[in-house]
Amino acid sequence: MKSIALALALVSTSALAAGDIVMHRDPGCGCCEKWAIQVRQKFGRAVKVVNDADRTALHKRLGMPANLASCHTAIIDGVAFEGHVPIADMKKVLAAKPKGVRGLAVAGMPLGSPGMEAPGYRSDRYNVIAFGSGKTTVFAKH
Repeated sequence: MKSIALALALVSTSALAAGDIVMHRDPGCGCCEKWAIQVRQKFGRAVKVVNDADRTALHKRLGMPANLASCHTAIIDGVAFEGHVPIADMKKVLAAKPKGVRGLAVAGMPLGSPGMEAPGYRSDRYNVIAFGSGKTTVFAKH
């Protein structure tokens, strides 16, 4: 049983190591860099940062509702991740590839989310929203 779990973990890891991650961000946003460092460490892949003062066109191409906007949008293996999405949630959606899901989003910049950690302050509660196929659903609650 352990060997099967190990084999699945290795397959998932190799599947995630497909190529560079591209992150479009609002120019000068410091929290985006903190998030990118965590993603780079956890995925073991380079993160190419693109300063993009008008990400609205990117959001439209991705089919992402405007109310889910945050300060950066990352593209990993064709899946979009808007804002401070936890890495564990990113890996889950990349491994599962749920039908109709184009991406995950954390709207705004919740305190305590990846890249928005603030020692000594209580973390905000927030939802990770799956979007695509014209609808949104709660993917995870934090």
